[in-house]
This record gives sequence, C-alpha cells and structure tokens, in this order.
Amino acid sequence: MGGVEGDGYNVASYADLLVGVVPITNLEWIQKIHRDNAERGYSAETIVDTILRRMPDYINHICPQFSKTDINFQRIPTIDTSNPFICRNIPTPDESFVIIHFRKGAREKWGIDFQYLLGMINDSFMSSPTSIVVNGGKMGFAMELILTPIIHKMIEEKNK
Repeated sequence: MGGVEGDGYNVASYADLLVGVVPITNLEWIQKIHRDNAERGYSAETIVDTILRRMPDYINHICPQFSKTDINFQRIPTIDTSNPFICRNIPTPDESFVIIHFRKGAREKWGIDFQYLLGMINDSFMSSPTSIVVNGGKMGFAMELILTPIIHKMIEEKNK
C-alpha cells in the first residue's frame, strides 16, 4: 500500500498508484491469532496483548492510508466472525466477499469500466457507484482484470 503520511513525510505523494488490500478487522485478527499460535507458538493471551498494544498504530497510521488509496480490496467473511478470539478456522475465500472500492477520480484516471468488470466477473454487483462486490474466490481474477491495464498504461506513459 505505502500511503503513509506523517510529520515530515508523505510517502503517498511519491506513488503513481496506491492499492489497499485488507480484511475486515475481525478477519485480520483471526488470521493473526492462527498464524502466531501455529507458526510462533504464542499463547492466546500474548497474541491479544500484541493486538491491543498495536491498536494505536493501526488506528493512527494504517487505517488513514486506506482513505488515500486509488483502489481498495476489502475481504468480508460471509460466516460468523463476531468473536475472533474463539474462531477455530479462518474463513476461506469462498466464504467471503471482496468489496472493490475506487476512490473518487480513480475510475476516470485509470479508465475503469464497471460494466466490463461486471460482465467478466460472474455474480459480481455494484454496491455503490464506486464499489463492486465479487466472490472472495475471484479476488485474484478481479485484481488481474483491474490492475493489468493500469500497469500497462503506467508503463506506456513512462516510455513516452
């Protein structure tokens, strides 16, 4: 993503394209709990302490970056994740939707054609004038459809 800004620095101003990929908070915590327990052997208490300790950074530095991105891909589970501390399994992509949000002006800047995307991605739909919803299992395909032409356009402009 790289859209961080702060006192004396603005990384976002140097990026040609900012893309955010983020699960909702409870899903992010479920993934962290499973990873830190399975791969690092951390106890549930240690993991919760880490999450709580990092919360100010998440709120003050991570979340604001998503308001600067041109395109956000946000994964939303369609199964109950209301208590991430007791979830036994990480929801699979097919148990999720992905909301693809385009910042105001990004659609025009990058030539995003919503009707084309809706036709190419089965079962996708518009949830707002700036957002498309796709099945989570189609996130990679959606990224390819959206980002490939943008990257080609960026390369062409650089070569001019």
